[in-house]
Amino acid sequence: MLRTPVSVRRLDILEWLKNPAAHFPDQRHGDPVEDGVTADAVAGKLGVPRKVAETHLGLLVDLGLLRTKRIRRRLHYRRDEMRIAEVARMFEKGW
Repeated sequence: MLRTPVSVRRLDILEWLKNPAAHFPDQRHGDPVEDGVTADAVAGKLGVPRKVAETHLGLLVDLGLLRTKRIRRRLHYRRDEMRIAEVARMFEKGW
């Protein structure tokens, strides 16, 4: 985790996913709060191509900060609050 460069975009994604209903439009399939949001929604919010958003999201998934759920053909991303709290505690203790 510490080897992954910090990115303002990834921090923004994590912040937006705290309250996805406030930051992303309604989706055709899946509830943004319960199921998460698609890479297309994140790409639209960031103003980047979907592939760029998928790269950021994939990195956050690899770090364990996001979970995925497949609905139809799309992956939906949402925060893993337990893992985020665990990481925060490690940094608070001075790792």
